[in-house]
Amino acid sequence: MQKTILKKFIQVLSAALLLNSVIFYIACSRVLQETSIEDMRFALKTMDSFLDYRGELESQLSRMDSMWEENGSRVTVIRTDGTVQFDSSGQDIKTMENQLRQPEVEEALRSGFGSAARRSGSLDQYMLYAACYSEAGQVILRLSAPYSGLREFLPMLLPAAWFSFAAALIASFLTTGHFVDTVTRPLREIAGEMEKLDGNGEPFHFEPCQYPEINTIGSTTLAMNNNVKEYLKQLDDQRKIREEFFSNASHELKTPITSIQGYAELLENGIIKDETMRQDFIKRIHKEASRMTSLINDILMISRLESREAKLTYTEVNLAEVAREAVEGLKPLTAQKQVYIHQDCQDAVIWADEKQMKELISNLISNAVKYNRQGGQVWIEIKEDRAKNQIRIQVKDNGMGIPEDSLPRIFERFYRVEKGRSKKEGGTGLGLSIVKHIVTYYKGSIEVKSQVDMGTRFMVELPIKKA
Repeated sequence: MQKTILKKFIQVLSAALLLNSVIFYIACSRVLQETSIEDMRFALKTMDSFLDYRGELESQLSRMDSMWEENGSRVTVIRTDGTVQFDSSGQDIKTMENQLRQPEVEEALRSGFGSAARRSGSLDQYMLYAACYSEAGQVILRLSAPYSGLREFLPMLLPAAWFSFAAALIASFLTTGHFVDTVTRPLREIAGEMEKLDGNGEPFHFEPCQYPEINTIGSTTLAMNNNVKEYLKQLDDQRKIREEFFSNASHELKTPITSIQGYAELLENGIIKDETMRQDFIKRIHKEASRMTSLINDILMISRLESREAKLTYTEVNLAEVAREAVEGLKPLTAQKQVYIHQDCQDAVIWADEKQMKELISNLISNAVKYNRQGGQVWIEIKEDRAKNQIRIQVKDNGMGIPEDSLPRIFERFYRVEKGRSKKEGGTGLGLSIVKHIVTYYKGSIEVKSQVDMGTRFMVELPIKKA
């Protein structure tokens, strides 16, 4: 790893130095070109101020041949229609093409001064052009000069560039070894600690170093190690929950099946002669079959909620209306137990599946009635909190209550506070688990408070969702 990092470091440094040299060359070339153009502009302005446009321009410009012959410069006088009036190169001006489309001429006519750099077709070399519009002469003065940029300075610049390049490489090679070691040592320590993690609970140790990024790797690895341990623990817990679920489900299904089978055999063998008893057995079979159907439906609903594969039909559901329907359906039970229900339900509309909302509210209300005392009371409250953008559903009773040690487990599948009491009331042990799953499905929250012989209060908060 050290060799790889060192090699990559040298490659990156070489590329950076090379790129820096290219950028330096381009920047210096641009500065040199701009400086040359400014010098040519000054020369044109000076020439324009000395020329007497009332006299003959050719003779005046011919006397200045020595000024531009030294460096191969060329002066051209161009009329505003693009024709050449004078050219210092000695070329026949009648054969010269119209200069109006040259970029420096166009710019000079437009703004007073223009410049360009291109290869000259007549001279066959790269030239720098500067053109200036003369207000006095109503002509364009153009000065062109051979331009090679920094190429003529390369013989002088290259040795210095190569020397600095080599010095930087040598210095980086000497210092990179120590730097790479300080980087790779903590990584080797992390790798060594990770090799020790064989799933037997071995703790992960990491000593922080001077590099925050490597410390982040170490802390992240530590967190991942803890997360893996927690995940494995959760998997084990889930395995136990599944085993318990299958055990409870098979037991709950076996009980009604055994009862149905027993009553059916008695009826089939003709042992029961009394018609009243026969009818009683038939009612018992029907009751156990309904209980088994309800249990299977509850199990399927929980499975669909957990897998999020339930086929839902979203509509605008008025929760107050759902609560009123649930209370209406529980009238036989409330009459039997003489439980009085108080309703304080505002019209609160939510975008949800109506069946799930009915399941949620009816489970809470039926539990409050089933596990209440004779002559007890139930309070139902549904309100819309616009400030928090949520709907609050509260179901409270003054019934038996739930022991404090059972509160953390009431939402578990098949969990019963008192199995005998639940059997008597005909519960499957899945109602509150379904409630919890529905609330979670809609990203809501549920809270329960209870005291034995004082009653229980369930508080559900659901975010308001509109169509």
